[in-house]
Amino acid sequence: MDVKTKAREVRKQLSAAHLWSRRQIVGETVLALVLGLVGSVSFIGEGVPLMIAAAVTAIVLSLLRRSFPATVLVLTGAIAGALGSFGLVLIAVSWSAGARIEAPRRALALFGTTYVLYAGLAVRQEPLGLATAQTLVFTTLAFVTTTVVPGLTSRYRAQRRRLVHALHEHNAQLLREREIIASHARLRERQRIAQDMHDSLGHQLALIAVHTGALEVDRDLTDGQREVVGVLREASVAAMHELREAVGILHDGTPDRAREHEADPEPAARGVAGIADLVAASRSPRSVVELRLTGDARPLTPAADHAAYRIVQEALTNALKHAPGASIAVELRYEPDSLVVEVANGPIPVTTGGGRHTVVSGGQGLTGLQERARLVGGMVHTGSTAEGGFRVAGVLPYGPPAGTPGGDQRRADPERQGTTFVDGADDFRGQSEGVVPGDGGADIDWSGAPDRQKEFDIAMGRKRKGLVIGCSAAVVTFLVLGVLAVVLVVNLVEKESDKLMIEPSVYNSVKVGDTETAVRDRLPHGKSFLAGVIDDDQRPAVPRGATCATYLSTEEWPNEGDKMPAYRFCFKDGKLIEKKAYLVK
Repeated sequence: MDVKTKAREVRKQLSAAHLWSRRQIVGETVLALVLGLVGSVSFIGEGVPLMIAAAVTAIVLSLLRRSFPATVLVLTGAIAGALGSFGLVLIAVSWSAGARIEAPRRALALFGTTYVLYAGLAVRQEPLGLATAQTLVFTTLAFVTTTVVPGLTSRYRAQRRRLVHALHEHNAQLLREREIIASHARLRERQRIAQDMHDSLGHQLALIAVHTGALEVDRDLTDGQREVVGVLREASVAAMHELREAVGILHDGTPDRAREHEADPEPAARGVAGIADLVAASRSPRSVVELRLTGDARPLTPAADHAAYRIVQEALTNALKHAPGASIAVELRYEPDSLVVEVANGPIPVTTGGGRHTVVSGGQGLTGLQERARLVGGMVHTGSTAEGGFRVAGVLPYGPPAGTPGGDQRRADPERQGTTFVDGADDFRGQSEGVVPGDGGADIDWSGAPDRQKEFDIAMGRKRKGLVIGCSAAVVTFLVLGVLAVVLVVNLVEKESDKLMIEPSVYNSVKVGDTETAVRDRLPHGKSFLAGVIDDDQRPAVPRGATCATYLSTEEWPNEGDKMPAYRFCFKDGKLIEKKAYLVK
């Protein structure tokens, strides 16, 4: 890798900081200041410049630990080996490095290199006068606590997060595939239903149209009968076109437009524009149907336009069936924010004998109207009137005006469009974006984690549960290390105390003039690092040219308070030339 490439990589790493949130920036700033303050402790009393240099070094390492985890880890390990105050900085750096150094071999090599530098520089310091092996033991324990444990914990946490994310995506993919399979199953079932409707109802309606057409030209019919037969023929032809449209929607989500290529196509007129013809076809000598229009006409979405037609059609059918002979009023009111479609019939005239005939009803008409209106963002209200009649009213939102693309213009000019209950583009015929073609409007959510992944989250464990487990594991680890450290310290102190103390009988058995070899054979071997606890200010003067060794007594002298007896042996020319017993603090 050349210098330019390396420089670009460094700039890329440093520029990633602008993606941090305000909370991250504040947290990083506070952490850097705390680490800088702790890092300067080692130079207290050695001058302000050294304290400032140590603080700046700790702050820089803290800020760069995310961008350059490997380099900062090795550098911080070397500094922490020489300066004990950088131990807290090493904890933060190892936490970041454990999560960001992905390759196991590279992580092992970097942490190993860090340990060599840390332990090597720590051993050279010889803290408390410890031997090399003793210093190495304590250094290794400190490195495990400040570097290995945070690094492994962070690495486990990062790997678990990546695993959970991958499993989450895999689960989401399976759910999407399940939605597609279900969508295809629904499509096949709808195609089967469409085929059955076409083969059965289509045949029956065609027969009705043919026979009523032949009956209409029968010369034996009166004018009134011929008019009724004509109405039946037109109704059967209209029913055939509606069946064809329904079959098309069931088949592939779009109406069947094959009739548009016929020689004499029947107008679609299944919206507000066809309500007038629907009202006219419903009039008869026994039924008076009136149509009223108020307000300025406004365009609706195709689904809302179709819903308005169906509301009037179903309400008229119910009125003619359940209230024969009653007057019917159909009103279309263009309000500022919606179209109100109202169909109301008066009470049943007494002369018609209402209530004594049986009417067959499926009971699903009004329910279907409410669902149809809901899908386009509207609503349907039904109920009895004060005069004893029945009223059906639907409120349907407007769509975009003619010449506009639709949803974008509607959102850009809400005052012109009026307030809608839901987005008019959410059409039940699948006119919104993101709808699977051929599924008739079945919308599959492709973004984010579906709510149906709750069982996956439960199986993998909540974030709070994972945090508790991680914190518990960290606490247990530190407790184990703490117990191990205490045991090691106790054993070390006991061994070092054995090197520092002798029995009074040993002191009494040694005579001045004995050879140095004979005397030292009776004394403890090795020098204890605890020898520094003996107060040398109260020791007697050392004979000229002599080498002395001082030990504490295993027995205390009575009535001496905080003082302990000490024994000193001085050697010169291979012989014991002096032994002294005195008190030290």
